[in-house]
Amino acid sequence: MLPREATERWREADSNPQESPDTMDSDTPLELETQEEPESPLAPHSSDETLYCEAEAPSTVMKEKPAWENSETDLEAEDNEKFFTTGQRELYLEACKLLSVVPVSYFIRNMEEPYMNLNHHGLGPKGTKAIAIALVSNTTIIKLELEDNCIMEEGVLSLVEMLQENYYLQELNISDNDLGLEGAKIISEFLQRNASSLWKLKLSGNNFKEESAALLSQAMSSNYQIKKLNLSHNQFSDQGGEQLGQMLALNVGLKSLDLSWNHFHIRGAVALCNGLRANVTLKTLDLSMNGFGNEGALALGEVLRLSNCLVFLDVSGNDINNDGASKLSRGLEYNESLRVLKLSLNPITMDGATLLVMSIKKNPKSRLEELDISNVLVTEQFTKMLDGVYAVHPQLDVLYKAVQGLEEKKALFLCKNPMKLIQSYADKNHISILDFFKSLNPTGAMQMTVGEFRKALLQQSEVPVNHSQIRELVRKLQEKPGMVNLSFLK
Repeated sequence: MLPREATERWREADSNPQESPDTMDSDTPLELETQEEPESPLAPHSSDETLYCEAEAPSTVMKEKPAWENSETDLEAEDNEKFFTTGQRELYLEACKLLSVVPVSYFIRNMEEPYMNLNHHGLGPKGTKAIAIALVSNTTIIKLELEDNCIMEEGVLSLVEMLQENYYLQELNISDNDLGLEGAKIISEFLQRNASSLWKLKLSGNNFKEESAALLSQAMSSNYQIKKLNLSHNQFSDQGGEQLGQMLALNVGLKSLDLSWNHFHIRGAVALCNGLRANVTLKTLDLSMNGFGNEGALALGEVLRLSNCLVFLDVSGNDINNDGASKLSRGLEYNESLRVLKLSLNPITMDGATLLVMSIKKNPKSRLEELDISNVLVTEQFTKMLDGVYAVHPQLDVLYKAVQGLEEKKALFLCKNPMKLIQSYADKNHISILDFFKSLNPTGAMQMTVGEFRKALLQQSEVPVNHSQIRELVRKLQEKPGMVNLSFLK
């Protein structure tokens, strides 16, 4: 919490005619040289995606509206009666005054909402610092978006200082801020402390290169708080892949990692896969739009053969051809955990697609629910073979590109609206659509995995539906990737 002495100091600066707003320069810490308070202990959390920590409620500061607020700002257009008058609002306005930045009216209006989206607001380092000062004692915002704000190293430093005091903020997006090496140093030092409730961090597009990869990898090797990390659209290459591979072998908390749109080639791909073989927690991995090639596919095939941890793997756009597809298929013959495999935008033909599909058929324990080869042109012979695979694995859906005649047949299938078919059956049997869908789930729960939902629909005989129609139903009922929510039908 921001101590009362800090607020008093701002008041004194406001009333002292010899001091200008620039008295609080860019090096002023968030706590303004006040006595350090002990950190509140982290409260236990009930799931991987909920890290709730208790913290002392902020004290309310009541004060008269300062004269400077009457000047022309973007706040004039707002009805002041809508603004709540807690100490956080006053704190933010005074911080803006001392830092000589214009207050963001959206921030003030939404300080009591759990989601704060300040993307593309042009905050700069000082505007970010004012936001951070106000957030030190905020207990409602759990998700903060600061993408594309030119926050620079000074802004990052303000944010990490705030995060060491705020035990409520759980998700932070500071992508596209060109933080570079200096920003990576600040973030890495913060991550090594494990001193916040943050579990989701987006660092995409920050011009991180090999040195940054080394720093972040070292920090994440001992970090157990961050569950989702996005490092896409950076400049990591093979050396960075080696560093990140070592991190994956040591990390025990990370569940989702996005490394898409970097520059990993064979050496980096092999190093990443070596780390994955030792990792026991990572479930979601996005490696799309790199340059793995067939050698990378071979290493990934070994990961799929030996590891049963990954649930989602995206290697789209990695220059993997039929040879690479063959190497991946060897892993699919043994894998028991993977549910989604995305291979689109690779130079794979129908021969490579056939190898992948047949490897799934050979594996009786396969849990694969989606195979995305949507750029591969297939014939009717392939679709007939696929029907045999669907008989063995009804939870599976293969996305492909059909030749012209097949496209017309698919269009005819889609003409039959699946919801109308189900509504007709429900009316005939005097039940609701919701009752029909609930009957598909033996547990009676309102949520199902996409694979379970697809399997149950194909195995029921009352309403004949095909994979294309089921795909349409999934789009309507999907609450989050991999899950459908039947309560949407209420």
